[in-house]
Amino acid sequence: MRIMLVDEDPQRNALLLQAFKEAGHSVVAQVDPGDNLYVRVRELQPDVVIIDTESPDRDTLEHICVISRDQPRPIVMFTHDGDSEKIRAAVKAGVSAYVVGGLSIERIKPIIDVAMARFDEHQALKRDLERTTETLAERKHIERAKGVVMKQRKCTEDEAFRLLRKMAMDRNMRLIDVANSINTVSDILA
Repeated sequence: MRIMLVDEDPQRNALLLQAFKEAGHSVVAQVDPGDNLYVRVRELQPDVVIIDTESPDRDTLEHICVISRDQPRPIVMFTHDGDSEKIRAAVKAGVSAYVVGGLSIERIKPIIDVAMARFDEHQALKRDLERTTETLAERKHIERAKGVVMKQRKCTEDEAFRLLRKMAMDRNMRLIDVANSINTVSDILA
């Protein structure tokens, strides 16, 4: 596993490097929290980002938010700040695991494993939500097109749907593409 380590404390940094080496992982970069984390992630393409900090600051959380949006990957944060607001802000930004205090070599591997599993689960849910949202949007356009056909042909909803489906099959088009064409023409003629 390729790890990007973000840490400002050399003593903690050495502990983490030892733990990753023992677990067979490679640290592709050690980055200062003041660096542009988004740019470094884009350049290095690590499998996971480990952030070790006393307390997550606003800039770090903003970088995490952009990484999560544009280049999603598991992010583990080790910190000493157990403030509930900071935890909520970090998780909302995209942190997969927020671990307060007590950093030890034995705990690192299971924490990273859990973070990666949670990240994968979150990504699967996000893809499901995107597909559902897209399906609902398509259904809305198809319903609108059915309404146009019903009005023009003075037919029932079922007949309008059958006409749309037949038109799609005859033209070797997707139903949503036929519906969008009808809606576009209807908008032009309105």
